[in-house]
This record gives sequence, structure tokens and C-alpha cells, in this order.
Amino acid sequence: MSFVILASVMVIAALGLLFARKPVHAALSLAVVMIGLAMIYAMLEAPFLFAVQIVVYTGAILMLFLFVIMLVGVDTSDTLKETIAGQKVLAIVLGTGLGAILITGVGQASIGTMRGLSSANEGGNVQRLADLLFSRYVIAFEATSALLITAAIGAMVLAHRERIDPKQTQTDLAQGRVADYAKSGKHLGPLPPPGTFARHNSNDTPALLPDGSQSTKSVPAILAGGRTDEGEDE
Repeated sequence: MSFVILASVMVIAALGLLFARKPVHAALSLAVVMIGLAMIYAMLEAPFLFAVQIVVYTGAILMLFLFVIMLVGVDTSDTLKETIAGQKVLAIVLGTGLGAILITGVGQASIGTMRGLSSANEGGNVQRLADLLFSRYVIAFEATSALLITAAIGAMVLAHRERIDPKQTQTDLAQGRVADYAKSGKHLGPLPPPGTFARHNSNDTPALLPDGSQSTKSVPAILAGGRTDEGEDE
């Protein structure tokens, strides 16, 4: 009965993942699917897979995706633009082919005699799983590890940008600040942070300069709001 309830919730969440109009809702639906899968692992007496599913996939990877979506922001109209010509048609064709392969593979699969969970977990679930990973399936396990490392290195290479200008040293930065001071009178050093020598320690309170005037430049632009140059509200 528990499996039927969990499976029903997972199917509904999977449909929500496909038809959700907002990316955040789709990510939350995926979280429900992953948590339901972890519950099924727990029912099958597989504590290691249960912990990995919760900690690694749901708690780390999926939450990272969700935070990136929330910080960067994705508009629904962006999903309607094809950055690569014909990608939707290609995705439909490849998806149909993958579905056909999976259906054919499952249809031809043969299930042997069931050994039972007590026999499969003999000596401990984690110990038996480690024995299979590092003996019978060690080649597939190491190949997957190499694939993940290659993907990470490839992502770093693609994100790397070649430096066009030479890197500025501390001397160059200091000379630039002095030149800016001689040209426009810009302050040589860093300005005091908001609230320094002021009546309040709030981040939106301008710092006081040595002559007693307020420095509105010390307040972050996002907090400045409607302040004028004199530090007063409009």
C-alpha cells in the first residue's frame, strides 16, 4: 500500500515537472520525485541508497539547481527560443528512439529466481554494495568516475577565458589610483564602510568623512534608494 501511495505521488510530481510553467515549480516537482524514490529505497531495506538519494541528489545537486534558477532567473519566454536550429525536432526524434530502446530492453529482460532481501543484504547492505561495486561492476564504476571527472574538466575549460590584457600588479593599481586622484580628485584609498563614525551602524547610513560630511558613495547602490548627494531622502 505504501508503495502505491509513493508511486502515485511520484507520477503526479513527474507530470508537474513536465507541464509546470515556471522553472522553480519544475525543480520542486523533481525534488518530490527524488524524495519519493528515497522513501522506496528505505522500504526496500537499502539504507545506503536512501542516504545517498537524500544527501547527494536531493540535498546537494537539486538544491544547487534550484538556487541557480532563483538567483539567475529564467523567463518562460526563454524556453520558446531555439538557440540551435532544429533542436526541438531533433530532441523529439532522439527521445522517441530512446523510449523505443528502453521498451524493447525491458520487454526482453528476463528475471531470475528472487533471492530475497535478507540474502542480498547478508553481512550488511553497505558491505554488500561495496563488494559488488569494487568487484563485479568495478569497470563500469571506474568508467563512470572517469566520465564525471572528464565532464567537470570540460566544463572548466569551456568556462575559461583567455586574459587579453596583462594582469595588473599592486604597483599598477596604486599608480592608477594616484593618476585618478590627480585627474579628478577621486579618493586614493577605499572609502569607509556604511555606518562608520555615524550615529547608526545600519548599512544604509552614509559614512562620515574627516570634514564631517557624508559620503553617499559608501552606501551600496541597492540600498541607497532615493538618497541624494547630501545623504538625505528625496
